[in-house]
Parts: sequence; structure tokens; C-alpha cells
Amino acid sequence: MNAEDVYSRQQFGQATGMGLRPALLVVDFVNGFHDPEILGGGNIPEAVIATVPLLDFVRGRGLPVIFTRIVYAADGSDASLWCRKVPRLRDLTEDAPASQVVDALAPRPGEIVIRKTQASAFFGTHLSACLVAQGIDTLIVTGCTTSGCVRATVIDAMSSNYRTVVVSDCVGDRALDPHRANLFDMRQKYSDVMRAADLVAALTQAA
Repeated sequence: MNAEDVYSRQQFGQATGMGLRPALLVVDFVNGFHDPEILGGGNIPEAVIATVPLLDFVRGRGLPVIFTRIVYAADGSDASLWCRKVPRLRDLTEDAPASQVVDALAPRPGEIVIRKTQASAFFGTHLSACLVAQGIDTLIVTGCTTSGCVRATVIDAMSSNYRTVVVSDCVGDRALDPHRANLFDMRQKYSDVMRAADLVAALTQAA
């Protein structure tokens, strides 16, 4: 029996759907994760390209857009155990080019940018308060890495009872095996998973 059959027999992978007030969450699509010489590689550049038209569509619909960046103090005073595991994370300071959102997806005035020091966009940040203030009930998640910050954010979103949709062609990882494995696992346990074209069609129909 293959994995799909096992999960299906145990009734994993049920759709949760979208609520009435979605927001697009762009997780850590910054220069450092785009560059294979720093913290990137794999299919992350392709995921950035795929996110450009989705971001344009969401903006055109007037839906909220939220970005995240990993940002540490320049003096290393807030470097965590995570930085011991991945030392180059300490280079992602407020003014470092590697920590800036890639130009193709640059935030516009009025769009929220969440600074974080851990994998999840929820941990130790004001993301939850921002979502409550805007009445958000659904997170559309893009970004990187699929196996790291995207997954951690999605699990915390589910734990906070937000409907969550991972856009499969708009998330990326520095290696394809963990990317594929984590998309499968999130679809079974923590989120819906859709391609960008199908998501746009669903949002258009709902409108």
C-alpha cells in the first residue's frame, strides 16, 4: 500500500477550504534565500517568479498582503540557538542586502512586513494581532523554505485555527526532496495545497 492509500484510508487530507477574508502571506522571499551562494538554491527562484502574478492578482483584488523577513540585531545580541544550527542566519540583519525582500516582490506602502528571529512567522511576532485587527480567517502561504519557515508557519496557523492554503508552485526549497515531502505532509495534516492558477480561479469564482 502506497503512502497516498495509507493516508486516505485513515481519512487524512480533508479540505478545509477558504473563509471569507483571506490574506496573502509571503514568507522569507528575501535575497539571501534566493541566492544559492548564501542560503538559497533549489526551486526557490522559480517559486519567486510564480509568485509575481499571484501577488499582482491579490493586490488587484484589494486583499491584504503580509511579508516576513528574518532579521537579527547587527551585534548578534538576539541570536538564538537556531543561529548555532545555521550560523549564516546571523548575517540577516536589518540593513543587510541578503535580508531584503527580492525586488520582484518588493512590499508596497501600507503592506505589513513582519520581522522574525525564528522559523514560524507567528513565534514572537505581532502577526496574530495583525490578522485579528484585519479580520483575516484564511492565510494563503507562499515563500521559502517549504520544509522550514513555510512549514513552521503553516503548523502554527493551523494551531491558531486559521484556514491555510499553501500555493505549491509559489513555495520553494534549496533541495527538492524535502520540498516535495513537506508539501505532501502539509496537505495531509495542516493545510490545503493548490497551484496558483487554481487558487486564482477559486478566488475569482468566490468574488
